[in-house]
Amino acid sequence: MEAYILLDKALFSSYTYHALPPPSSQDDPSDPPIFEVSLDSLLETLQIFSLSDPNASKRPGEYDAFAAHRLNRHAGMNAFSNQAFAMSGVCTFSYEGEGSPLSIHMSESGVTTTCDLTTYEVEHADDIPFNRDALALKTIMRSAYLLDAINELSSLNPDSITITASPTSRTANLSISASGALGSANIDFQADVVSETPILETFKCEEKVSASFKFGLIKAAQRAMASAAKVSLRLDQEGVLSLQFLVETEINSGGTEGVAFVDFRVVPLVEGEDGVAGDDTNEDD
Repeated sequence: MEAYILLDKALFSSYTYHALPPPSSQDDPSDPPIFEVSLDSLLETLQIFSLSDPNASKRPGEYDAFAAHRLNRHAGMNAFSNQAFAMSGVCTFSYEGEGSPLSIHMSESGVTTTCDLTTYEVEHADDIPFNRDALALKTIMRSAYLLDAINELSSLNPDSITITASPTSRTANLSISASGALGSANIDFQADVVSETPILETFKCEEKVSASFKFGLIKAAQRAMASAAKVSLRLDQEGVLSLQFLVETEINSGGTEGVAFVDFRVVPLVEGEDGVAGDDTNEDD
């Protein structure tokens, strides 16, 4: 499984990028910088002003007052909360170039913090192959519908989940199923072109296709499902799954809107893994 977050420069109040000049006028432009940082360190840094601290009451002195202010102000907030955009805090990222740290400067209510995160060369640059030009299935729906389906299947505590699509089925064009020790469940979606608000806003599938995935990997995308307005669910002809979520955002107090995309790619299970049965994609409905 791999995940990508795509942030357009319009989401930032200020964005400046200086491309490195090529070694000579005959050379192609330099590639954009690519580097790695510790995800745990990055998250700890970004949550300095919002992390709940269970030990705050045990520390004497002025820390108590600041901690109480911090916890009360940010209670119930997260990165996708609408309240977060009303905060007066400012966060600035800067990166000077290869070998330099990623500098994060944060300021809120007169308190400033600057953190320098060590950057590393990218060790695993190979992406999970997903062929956009050879799709077996593409459908777009409201993300809430997919979230409800995953939550429903979670009660079974399944090991795997199966996505099946058919262009001609009379009962369902898209089916999501799972089974566990407590039983099995099947959730069907019908592409209704007559309705003004169809469940599947877009549905393209030339022949029946089915693929299974580890349920835990799909469930890991629940945070994005809950935050997104829509999701594009795609399967290529090798069975690789792409879940691309469109997240609507407000970037300033003036109500300027923007969008971000969160894309998950998941490799399918093969026959024999986690009880996956043989391929029946050629069976008639």
